[in-house]
Amino acid sequence: MDVERINAIINEKPNLSTALGMEFLSTPEDDTCMARMKVDERNRQPFGFLSGGASLALAENVAGVGSSSLCPGCACVGIEVSGSHVKAVMEGDTVTAYARLLHKGTTLHVWNVDIKDTSGELISNVRVTNYVISSRR
Repeated sequence: MDVERINAIINEKPNLSTALGMEFLSTPEDDTCMARMKVDERNRQPFGFLSGGASLALAENVAGVGSSSLCPGCACVGIEVSGSHVKAVMEGDTVTAYARLLHKGTTLHVWNVDIKDTSGELISNVRVTNYVISSRR
């Protein structure tokens, strides 16, 4: 999945993705995309661990980038995000979100997002449902 067009839009002005340090990556598969995020002062808890909220934001954003890449000219917004955090990640590590499209409907996309640390261990598993809003009015 080529996400370069969406990357250009994201990097035009400050937003949550840039504030938390997310980097979106293209993949050779048409139904997957990826994002990386270094765990640092922008997205950690006061205790030095990656914030669960930052993990959910990463998952929702990578799924949104995926849906937006699949539907040029549409607005794709998250309407449901549900996740389980299974391992802590310390500041200084980098996490990678692997998003795979489970369902591509006309108005709804469902994504499964696995977030892993640099050793490949699962940190969080998140399900994201996006609503696709057509640009036609």
